[in-house]
Amino acid sequence: MTIRYDEKAFSGTAGYYLKYRRPYPEAMLLDLMARAGVGQEGRLLDLACGPGRIALALAPWFREVWAVDLEPEMIEAGRAEAVRRGIANVRWSVGRAEELEAPEASFDLVTVGEAFHRLDQPLIADRCLRWLRPGGGLGDMGVYTILSAKEPWERMVTDIVNRWTGRDVSVPPAGVKGSEEIGPQHDEGVLREAGFREVASHSFVVRQCWSADSVLGYLYSTSVCSRRVLGDRAAAFEAEMRSALLARDPSDEYWEDMRFGYTFGRRPA
Repeated sequence: MTIRYDEKAFSGTAGYYLKYRRPYPEAMLLDLMARAGVGQEGRLLDLACGPGRIALALAPWFREVWAVDLEPEMIEAGRAEAVRRGIANVRWSVGRAEELEAPEASFDLVTVGEAFHRLDQPLIADRCLRWLRPGGGLGDMGVYTILSAKEPWERMVTDIVNRWTGRDVSVPPAGVKGSEEIGPQHDEGVLREAGFREVASHSFVVRQCWSADSVLGYLYSTSVCSRRVLGDRAAAFEAEMRSALLARDPSDEYWEDMRFGYTFGRRPA
């Protein structure tokens, strides 16, 4: 299934993305690296990389990292963050993951962070299989967070977002037929169909505390509740959200068990 998303879906979100998206747990990254069996002489390809949330975190494990994203703003934010951190081994490029040209058998690991559902999944899985060296792996990473509405306070936040955006943010994005086409079980099927082996999903739970500021920052990092989506209503939205959160808990602490995970598949040796 080919999905073509609005190229400006995340316009204006890069700064919020860098500051307010929670990092993937170190335990999960270590688990992925051990499973992939990569060394510091290897090469990583991070597809739909955003501002480098995965690429920058994994850069120390690789000789070279390719980071590709559709939106120039994300790539520029990633470049700037790499300079700030003193990371010099990332090769940044703007473009669709589906249109990337890369040599066969040139990567030890390919990663996709919270974006596999936005890609032409069978095509990407097939190309990743060719791009990977024999024995190399694909790690499709994700997280269930605030808009998953697990906790009562999260359901309140989601209800407010739905009202202000005029849509049910729990519904899969445009171009995806249903929730059965999002999630680890679906992704495992895509990888197996493409020819990956040792396909399995692995989850990690981290206790997280949010504040009204970080909740709003996270929401502004999304395509469904960005400042671009809210337009000139953003200030009023923010005032209502902040008031509702503080009325619920004046301590300004909102806890959740945040579930991260990744689906892994290996190219046959």
